[in-house]
Amino acid sequence: MITIIPAIDIIDGKCVRLTHGKFDTKKIYNEHPLAVAQEFEDAGIKRLHLVDLDGARQKKIVNAAVLAEIAANTNLKIDFGGGIQTQDDADRAFNCGAAQITAGSIAAKNREMVLSWIDSFGPERIILGADVKDRKIAIHGWQDQTELDLFAFLGDYHSAGIRHIISTDISRDGALTGPAFDLYTDIKSKYPALNVIASGGVSGIEDVEKLNEMNIDGVIIGKALYEGIITLESLAPYLT
Repeated sequence: MITIIPAIDIIDGKCVRLTHGKFDTKKIYNEHPLAVAQEFEDAGIKRLHLVDLDGARQKKIVNAAVLAEIAANTNLKIDFGGGIQTQDDADRAFNCGAAQITAGSIAAKNREMVLSWIDSFGPERIILGADVKDRKIAIHGWQDQTELDLFAFLGDYHSAGIRHIISTDISRDGALTGPAFDLYTDIKSKYPALNVIASGGVSGIEDVEKLNEMNIDGVIIGKALYEGIITLESLAPYLT
């Protein structure tokens, strides 16, 4: 059964969503992220994808207080990303209550740092962020695109011990145009042992159903939830 993972993206301590990762498309949905997280938990959600968008842009953790507040007041298993660039950042995220951290930009720039985290914290606590545009890795809140090929990037980290990935097709994020099904099919085909979390473009419950049928391990849902296109009630069959 696919794991449902709602997203809370944070700018200035508030719950927002962007379209295609562009900061000038910011829409504030709630000024109290804890209330949103508690609503998710009350519906039976067990996991949360929490992204510090300020941190991603500033290349350091900015919204640690939001992470700490949600971790202290819910039992959600939080994966936290955005701005984690150093050992101190990783330690801070875990000390604030993250169950897992997402190594995104740092994984493209400093392989040795990420490998040290795998050794220090264990592979179950590190998620590789593999966000792509035209199947090339994008970093820093998707503001910069690299020439790193997605599959070479995944293969390198998989061989080094990574077992969990989140992959977002930036062209679909926040656009409600449907997930990049072909992308996830190709990842699963090439690396069947990876725990693959799909992100970006989910536009209806039928997208969740299809990803589940494809044996994708998890799905991050953001804008579709906030806009009421997918309801928490409709996700109930996946929350048992």
